[in-house]
Amino acid sequence: MTYFSYIKDLIMKLIKRLSVLAFLLTLAAQAQQFQGVAYYQTKTTVDLDNWGRGQFSEQQKKQIMERMKSMLEKTYTLTFTQSESLYKEDEKLEAPGQGGGFRGPMGSMGGGDLYKNIKDGQMLQEQEFFGKQFLVADSLAKLEWKMGAETKQIGQYTCFKATAVKKVDAFDWRSMRRKPQEEEKKEAEKAEDSAKAKDPMDEIEIPDEITVTVWYTPQIPVSNGPAEYWGLPGLILEVNADRTTILCSKIVMNPEEKEEIKKLSKGKEVTQEEYNQIVKEKIEEMREMYGGRGDRGGRRF
Repeated sequence: MTYFSYIKDLIMKLIKRLSVLAFLLTLAAQAQQFQGVAYYQTKTTVDLDNWGRGQFSEQQKKQIMERMKSMLEKTYTLTFTQSESLYKEDEKLEAPGQGGGFRGPMGSMGGGDLYKNIKDGQMLQEQEFFGKQFLVADSLAKLEWKMGAETKQIGQYTCFKATAVKKVDAFDWRSMRRKPQEEEKKEAEKAEDSAKAKDPMDEIEIPDEITVTVWYTPQIPVSNGPAEYWGLPGLILEVNADRTTILCSKIVMNPEEKEEIKKLSKGKEVTQEEYNQIVKEKIEEMREMYGGRGDRGGRRF
């Protein structure tokens, strides 16, 4: 090989390497610019027969469910990239007499905007409680998913089934239920023996854990999903958790107008454990007021 041939061969190799490097940089840039928007509808069911113990007529049940509709049925958007996402409830005007009576001092009872950073394992969620704004900042809770071979079609996407056991937050109203009559009777007898005023909170129980079933699609290879769910090799399009169902109704890939995903910053920053403690203390305070114990009769919330 002549000297000139050697130089020519060296230059060609250099050009090829530069081409590969340029291609990889282009892919990296495209990954950073990639964005999708998924639209979800959520629905939580309530067993009025269990809560009412036969006290409600069919007409009353219909009226109650209509008033609770805005709390039990919501729509959300999930704006996502490969590593980040922002889950927001769609704002909508409520018809007169619908839903407003169920917000009260505890806010929407469902949490606010939720930011997830899969790469950093970070979660930020806005919470309003008794007129105060909190920012819950914590690590992303990781579920141990069991992936199966079962599939189903959701829109144009082929989805695979996965399940996991999830610990239930002590104040997750979506899993609240009335205690079985036998257990409730025992609680009433204890209250009678101790001359304690009847407390409606004694009738409520929340399970320690529930089984969550989801359907995800590898056709959208992002490890994300609605609400707090993530951790699978594809976007989660459907969630069935206890009495709540979350279903994706529409997906827009790389929309013309991209929304910047920013970390949430509104409210006093607390961990999930600290926020739960705040809620617990306030509920205990309300229970004391309800029972008429102590000198708290003049306080309002």
